[in-house]
Amino acid sequence: MDTRFPFVDWFRNSSPYINAHRGRTFVILIEGEAMARGRGEQLIQDLALLHTLGVRLVVVFGIRPQVDQALSEAGIVPQRHEGRWVADEAIMACVERVAAEQRLWLEARLSLGLPNTPLHGVELTVVSGNLVMAKPLGVRDGVDYDHSGEVRRVRVSAVQGLLDRGSLVLLPPLGFTSTGEVFDLDAAEVAQHAAMALAADKLILLGEAAGLYDENGAMQRQLTPAEAEPLLSQIEPGCEQARHIAAACAAARHGVARTHLLSWQDHDALLGELFTRDGVGTMITRHRYEQLRPAELGDIGGLLELLEPLERRGMLVPRSRERLEHEIDDYLVIERDGMIIGCAALHRFGEAEMGELACLAIHVDYRGGARGTLLLSGIERRAKRLGLGALFVLTTHTAHWFVEHGFRASDIESLPPLKRDTYNHARKSKILIKSLS
Repeated sequence: MDTRFPFVDWFRNSSPYINAHRGRTFVILIEGEAMARGRGEQLIQDLALLHTLGVRLVVVFGIRPQVDQALSEAGIVPQRHEGRWVADEAIMACVERVAAEQRLWLEARLSLGLPNTPLHGVELTVVSGNLVMAKPLGVRDGVDYDHSGEVRRVRVSAVQGLLDRGSLVLLPPLGFTSTGEVFDLDAAEVAQHAAMALAADKLILLGEAAGLYDENGAMQRQLTPAEAEPLLSQIEPGCEQARHIAAACAAARHGVARTHLLSWQDHDALLGELFTRDGVGTMITRHRYEQLRPAELGDIGGLLELLEPLERRGMLVPRSRERLEHEIDDYLVIERDGMIIGCAALHRFGEAEMGELACLAIHVDYRGGARGTLLLSGIERRAKRLGLGALFVLTTHTAHWFVEHGFRASDIESLPPLKRDTYNHARKSKILIKSLS
């Protein structure tokens, strides 16, 4: 195959996501470290591309390292408690100045449209303002936080109106009160509340870490809030990752379909997460987007596509569309983001109180995990509900896998009479049985 332009294949494969994201609302947090380390220009280009593709954008920006530098230059040592500084008047003066500078810089870069620049021809209207209302943190653990605050509410109708007019909404980590005061806010909390208030389709948190990892150092691609929150006990309270996990879990529990933890250090993270099936970081969803479920008639096309390569190699007996339609209630499938990546069937032989585990298949790109075991467990649970005492399987290629999962070698005489009579002696399939008692 001609691979002179690998981008073309990537672009073809991304087309379903381009269509899916058009008209959707994304809230994106860019932590201040990204700007301080020179990653702002690239991220702004990515934001402009998303805008061009029809994504409704709310961008929240952090300013922590910039404020730290300003305080250091001013000789101010802030009092800190649980990851937040106590924002007295001197600190708030720095916070307000830095926030204004960062906002102006972002607005200027998002206005860039000169020839030979990535934003040439892109007209972006960027709007900021008093869109987040705040309240003081008050006194906690004996510490008066002064002008450090938390989000009271996001002015949803105002933000929605701006998005409806095609504007990109820019939110600094500041909040306002009806008494005319300004409060310092945590940027992750601002992003979380904006996403929840807008019922955003995605909340994307760009921090230093690439995502969440298990105890073996493996990236966790997808977690539920219940799975992610225990990680908070293993990291420093108030650190960036703790704030991001808390924000992502809260947003997922309050209606945000998908939250993503990505690293601004990865040049391709934002677009790679949004326009590839597997993404590059950790996604937190209230419900798993890869799920095991009973098959439906609408899955027939995906099943045929999954099974055809295995049938061509002789690993599975060919199944016609008509046969799959007739037996569809026997199947379980693993669906990942709309794609069927695994399946297995349970054919019942009630007279012998046995079931056949058939058509166990995993897409070639998703092998090496525990999906086969997941399907087998699902089939075993279904068989037990039906009152079956054993499962049998006929296989030509993967006998060792079944033995590892509790099956034992057997012979044709152990099969139910109907299956025994239709056994294909030419294939010489190995017969394995597993007791369910």
